[in-house]
Amino acid sequence: MSIPDFQSVMRPVLATVQDGAPLQLSVLRERVADQFQLTEDELKERLPSGQQTVINNRVGWARTYLNKAGLLTIPAKGMVQITARGRDVLANGPDRITVSWLKQFPEFADFHTAKPAAADAPAVLELDAAETTPDEQLAEAHQALLQSLADELLAQVRAATPSFFEQLVVDLMLAMGYGGSRKEAGKATQATNDDGIDGIIKEDKLGLDVIYLQAKRWSNTVHRPEIDKFIGALTRQRARKGVFITTSEFSQGAREAALGLDIKVVLIDGVELARLMVENNLGVSVKQVYEVKQLDSDYFAEE
Repeated sequence: MSIPDFQSVMRPVLATVQDGAPLQLSVLRERVADQFQLTEDELKERLPSGQQTVINNRVGWARTYLNKAGLLTIPAKGMVQITARGRDVLANGPDRITVSWLKQFPEFADFHTAKPAAADAPAVLELDAAETTPDEQLAEAHQALLQSLADELLAQVRAATPSFFEQLVVDLMLAMGYGGSRKEAGKATQATNDDGIDGIIKEDKLGLDVIYLQAKRWSNTVHRPEIDKFIGALTRQRARKGVFITTSEFSQGAREAALGLDIKVVLIDGVELARLMVENNLGVSVKQVYEVKQLDSDYFAEE
């Protein structure tokens, strides 16, 4: 079975505590996971943030939603207990509890409707009732924004001049921690007049090793002959490391040519280039910062 969405988890969560006794959240998670017969890989699968497993996140949000609807109570830290309303739902409610169905309970409807503080904002903002948790929705929205930004960034890079692209490559290597100072890197990446090599940059600030660069602002696919040419130039220079960067893409043959060599050759295509630029804040700026906070249990721990 695949990992169930968090709405499919809600009734099993409720059924797991139907005997009325308080149950530890950790035990609840284990029992719900057992009901769905998840594999080891599914049990270990994590959210994009990497901070929590998907199943634990979905059970946690199911508990929160059921609690806000008055079907569960939290009698103590890390505990869960069913309420009279929860038992009634198990006896008379639907086979699958959904967010939309829970909105019949006024306290849940109030919780699930975000009220803006600004006077000129819309009266209400309905949160998405998708089959993912708020954490997952936030991660998905963030990934969608990053992808859109990367696409826009790559289009801008492809429209730039060759000289600008060469400087961009230098700036990216610097942003990633290579090349020492920008002044040194600028000198290091001047044309070497060697076929297949556009420049050289220090691997570290001390210059203990060097990396040979090839930058192609192309729209066409880079094929194996270009990589072979680059490898030949590296061999003649007795170089051990090279990076080939393009705004387009590499053919399968080109990628195979860079494998199984005594020297290390890294291929960076347009998609990877845009990702690295976003990751290293090159050509982008922060538009908005949202802080996602969680309860600090240590603060409430009484000695």
